[in-house]
Amino acid sequence: MSDRKSTPGTGAAPPAPGTRTGAPALPREALEIAAGYAFPGSALDLGALLWDGACLPDAQIRVPLSMLNRHGLVAGATGTGKTKTLQLIAEQLSAQGVPVFLADVKGDLSGIAAPGPENDKVRSSAAEVHQRWTGTGFPAEFLALGGIGHGVPVRATITSFGPVLLSKVLQLNQTQEQSLGLVFHYADSKGLELVDLKDLRAVVAFLTSDEGKAELKNIGGLSTATAGVILRSLTAFEAEGMGDFFGEPEFDTAELLRTAPDGRGLVSVLELSAVQDRPRLFSTFLMWLLADLFHDLPEVGDVDRPRLVFFFDEAHLLFDEASKAFLDAITRTVRLIRSKGVGVFFVTQTPKDVPAEVLGQLGNRVQHALRAFTPDDQKALRATVKTFPDSPYDLEELLTGLGTGEAVVTVLSEKGAPTPVAATRLRAPESLMGPLGEEELDRAVTGSALYERYAQAVDRESAYERLQEPRGGKGPDEITGERRPGKGPDEITGAGGRGTSSRGKGKAKGTGKAEKDESVVEQVVGSGMFKSLARSVGTQIGREITRSLFGTARRRR
Repeated sequence: MSDRKSTPGTGAAPPAPGTRTGAPALPREALEIAAGYAFPGSALDLGALLWDGACLPDAQIRVPLSMLNRHGLVAGATGTGKTKTLQLIAEQLSAQGVPVFLADVKGDLSGIAAPGPENDKVRSSAAEVHQRWTGTGFPAEFLALGGIGHGVPVRATITSFGPVLLSKVLQLNQTQEQSLGLVFHYADSKGLELVDLKDLRAVVAFLTSDEGKAELKNIGGLSTATAGVILRSLTAFEAEGMGDFFGEPEFDTAELLRTAPDGRGLVSVLELSAVQDRPRLFSTFLMWLLADLFHDLPEVGDVDRPRLVFFFDEAHLLFDEASKAFLDAITRTVRLIRSKGVGVFFVTQTPKDVPAEVLGQLGNRVQHALRAFTPDDQKALRATVKTFPDSPYDLEELLTGLGTGEAVVTVLSEKGAPTPVAATRLRAPESLMGPLGEEELDRAVTGSALYERYAQAVDRESAYERLQEPRGGKGPDEITGERRPGKGPDEITGAGGRGTSSRGKGKAKGTGKAEKDESVVEQVVGSGMFKSLARSVGTQIGREITRSLFGTARRRR
């Protein structure tokens, strides 16, 4: 197969600086490419150079460890080997002591914890690229959104998740998103912590009641129509079984930064196969994890190795129908999180799935084969070729002819400059290329140090209870200890939409207009139970919450 624009010389050439033993037998163009990957520092081995239809194992293609916080893209058509590529990179990062986060959409990455079986095919593939292959399992932690699937439950509070991410999940338009931001601002400033969906419903309903309308009058107010859309979206969202993703204990993203006792980086595998039919939800949750890391990690500048590398599988789902505010926040996060020592790899089918502002931040590229069966495919192919530096390859021909486990690679050198484009036969992962058995996976989950901390959901007093408390005597749930379902606006505010506050019921002694006009929320903030809760460890209540990118809340570690 010819994959060049012009016929290269076939004679031997002097070795390029840093070229490995045996390289003098390589063609001149291949030597020039190989020299661009001869890094003196620590690096990950991706594979061997493909040139003129042959695999040249003396020309190794590598990526500097210190450049993996400069972000990257793994792209290619379905079935071309993207998953195995990210598994290969994750293994080597772990071996070098770097923690890794993997979003496992298809459910086949759990095998990274077990050694892969050796067979003739593996031995042959390893020999082709001069790989010393040994079946190896890597330390792994298994997570699952809301505990749906095999993994330690990952939850977020509504307060922490913030209005921008939640608007993406609820499919709100720009006006509705702005109104939801107003609701969060009010709850933050009044110390009404939103732990789960019923808390948010209660606050929205209160702000549209006769009592609550005045609370937002000076900052625009919340229209009844918009509030109705938000409440209906919340109800539909919960009816689809998605309420379990919000609540406490909230997952601490510092758990992703751990190393194993032997010094290898921990591989955190978030199983998403059980929720893959809810792409808008899980892609947004992944962005929350990244935003939370951004909030809490200190600046470290350029480092010799990343603190964490985050693989964002099915990345196109993140950008589908995203608002401008959402896209701007993604761009800022990707641009700035590098200085926190975190590298982000987006995994998708074509570079066009990623907005140009984000794609421009991705210096490391592993492009698997693309298909060109339709005019749209051909257009995407030409667009992909334009994103690569100039090279001696005919990339349009090459990208449609690559086999499984082959890719076109360009990375950043240790000086930050792009390396030459290199067609590459990739190495084989050393861990199991497939899922663990369910029993083995369940044992790993229940045996995790995180299981006891996060397995059981907790429903403590928050905004819903605070807004209910002043309305009179104890309800049946307070007597029996049973949890009430979230109430709609009519139940919260009383029949006909009119508020039924506790004014005149069980009030402290004293008279006066100010006391009579006291709002429900003011009574809540002044209550003894509220003040007691404000003093509890780790709570956000009693102070205004600081928000950053995506409107997510900063947390104290």
